[in-house]
Amino acid sequence: MKYKNKIWIGGLIIGIIFATSFFIRSNKKGLINYETSTPLVTNIENKIVATGKVIPKDEVEIKPQITGIIQEILVKEGDEVSAGDLLAQIKVVPNEQSLNNAQNRVKNSELVLKNVKAEFTRNQNLFSKGIISQQEFNTIELQYNQARQDLKNARSDLQIIKLGSARGSSMANTNIRSTVTGTVLEIPVKKGDQVIQANTFNAGTTIAIIADLNIMIFEGKVDESEVGKLNENMDLIVTLAAIEDKEYNAKLKFIAPKGKEEAGTVQFKIEGEVYLDDEYIIRAGYSANASIITEKEDSVLAISEALLQYDLTTKDPYVEVEISEQEFEKRDVQLGLSDGIYVEIISGVTEEDDIKIWNQTEPEKRGYQKRSN
Repeated sequence: MKYKNKIWIGGLIIGIIFATSFFIRSNKKGLINYETSTPLVTNIENKIVATGKVIPKDEVEIKPQITGIIQEILVKEGDEVSAGDLLAQIKVVPNEQSLNNAQNRVKNSELVLKNVKAEFTRNQNLFSKGIISQQEFNTIELQYNQARQDLKNARSDLQIIKLGSARGSSMANTNIRSTVTGTVLEIPVKKGDQVIQANTFNAGTTIAIIADLNIMIFEGKVDESEVGKLNENMDLIVTLAAIEDKEYNAKLKFIAPKGKEEAGTVQFKIEGEVYLDDEYIIRAGYSANASIITEKEDSVLAISEALLQYDLTTKDPYVEVEISEQEFEKRDVQLGLSDGIYVEIISGVTEEDDIKIWNQTEPEKRGYQKRSN
């Protein structure tokens, strides 16, 4: 029994010695071999990225000037048209009440003309015999001519109501023509659809939407926390989701004076004029991002933000600079512009200093000089 106890105690002692040795080696390994990095000279930009789309600067809606039914559409979406080109034809469907009123007006005008003509003929004979004066004859002649013109106008109005044209036939059509030169973006109607003209109470039916795709703008939104950094005529770099590895220069032309709340945040609309080239066809509605540089510093001393530490009491930033092998001293630093990855160092370290990478899990970033001791 005593022999077994001795064996058990001996095994326990050996295990304790082994565990202690492993713990010491592990901690010793963790306390040394900090890697270091040196500052670099680089350019730092602070920018805002707005999401949105590219759209034509001006879109023109073509509307009819008379109510009727689409009899024929002569263009399709994507067609290039010039101002004056025929887009569609409308067959007029007369309004029953308007038609009756016009017909009654024609009848009344015919009756008036018949009576005035008889009076004119009688007075013409009297004037030729010298019975009435020139002034009296001129008066009745004026009435006769006015009655003839009224009948002509009434018949013309009836023709327009019936056929849509003062000189039309039984199948007369109203021609819808483009008012601008550009590309047909949309035709929201089809043959047989009824359309109405614009008036005080109705915007009218849109026959086609036309725009010049050579003049595009970026339309996007920025958060209220960033809109104060923007000014008109700032430079933009626009990228399109549909075209990879292509950037377009643009100029900020509009910042909305009033924001709109969306999903709990206030967004402000912005617009920028995009300068296109002939390399790609840009279609209306492409999703896009616009980068707006608000601050920029060229050729400044910078370090990775991951190297910064902050004093627990003062919250001031500092780094640890190696003064001898694996021996570091604290250096307070004055910071400048940051792009979220690199931060400008105004004072506190030099380009030759080796700065402790206190977070060993931090991945190595672009252009950063990393040293291992």
